[in-house]
Amino acid sequence: MLLTWILIVVLIIVLIPTLYLVVLALASIYNAPPIATVFRQPGLRFMIAIPAHNEASVIERTVKRMRSLNYPPELFDVHIVADFCTDETASLARNAGAIVHERNQGPRTGKGAALSWLFQKALKESGYDAVIIFDADTLVEPNFLRIMEARLDQGYQVVQGQHKIINPDQGWFPALTWAMFLVDNRYQNLGRANLGWSAKNMGDSICLRTEVLRKVGWGSGLTEDYHLRQKLLLEGIRIHYEPTALGLGEAPLTWLQARAQRARWLKGTRDSSRQFANQLLAQGFKTRNMALLDGALQAYFPSYSTLTLLSVFVLCLLLFINLFVRAIFPYVLIQIWGILVVLLFLYPLFGLALERAPVKAYLVMLTGPLFIFWRTWLAFRSRFSRKPVTWVRTAHGERK
Repeated sequence: MLLTWILIVVLIIVLIPTLYLVVLALASIYNAPPIATVFRQPGLRFMIAIPAHNEASVIERTVKRMRSLNYPPELFDVHIVADFCTDETASLARNAGAIVHERNQGPRTGKGAALSWLFQKALKESGYDAVIIFDADTLVEPNFLRIMEARLDQGYQVVQGQHKIINPDQGWFPALTWAMFLVDNRYQNLGRANLGWSAKNMGDSICLRTEVLRKVGWGSGLTEDYHLRQKLLLEGIRIHYEPTALGLGEAPLTWLQARAQRARWLKGTRDSSRQFANQLLAQGFKTRNMALLDGALQAYFPSYSTLTLLSVFVLCLLLFINLFVRAIFPYVLIQIWGILVVLLFLYPLFGLALERAPVKAYLVMLTGPLFIFWRTWLAFRSRFSRKPVTWVRTAHGERK
């Protein structure tokens, strides 16, 4: 009897965050009509900021693509931070038309430090109305700046574009990442935007009003994008999501390449959650602000991978005990756990259906359990390992 009550308590603990995921999924059903992008005079001035550490293989292609955007060339500049580069990143970017800033001093901790250094240097007396951050390998759709201008004119201070994976044909891991990004953009960004909450900061293809950066600064830590989102929420600034502003980036090709990146994300997210979750919860309750409460819930709740793994484990345990030991658990309890497992299994497939994804996305998503075990193992190592997690460059430029 005691064990049954324990499992009921565990069920409630798992059910609450699962229902939270369901709310985001249902909220993402609605697709807002695309925004009109009629250029006005005078137009907004944009600063495109790209941190780059030894990105000679991709930086020239990226800058040339940026310089060819469908926007008056005199109204935007491409700024590259050549961050402790030992290759030809700086010269290639400069020759392609970028303004290059070579950084060889200060903390060598990756993207956050490089961007903070750039903003302190280039935004003091600039005439830029807004800043857009891209990764060094991002390929941007031609109307990106026009779409961002239209959203800023509507009064939004921070706008997150849709970041998709460009190389799903290069192996199983890029294909799985591509499929997961489709679902993540749909639920975590569009779902939140439709509810009036704050979308995620993807760290790429995001636009911020210059005064926001001057006030809040960029994020810090191992996941500076997540850190910045929490700071923005506490300042009362929500991130709007604009799916038609599209940036395409590369996914790591192998588990080995992705391992360091994912470990950094897990550790950085946990550190920022510890720093801000209580503040978000207290301020959210005080002001009855659902966007703040959502930020706190995201920090407190376990991930989809953890929920799924735990639910499958409990269901298998219940079935094993009832079938091979003795039937001590009520059948209705097993049914509820079974329904929960089915719901979690269908959750990403429903997102793919909303995105009208091709069959390949469904097939690769069915291999998701391998990713769930891998991610859970990384999370376990990140939480209990004494070895420090540091920033490591993710390989780019292997796409043919």
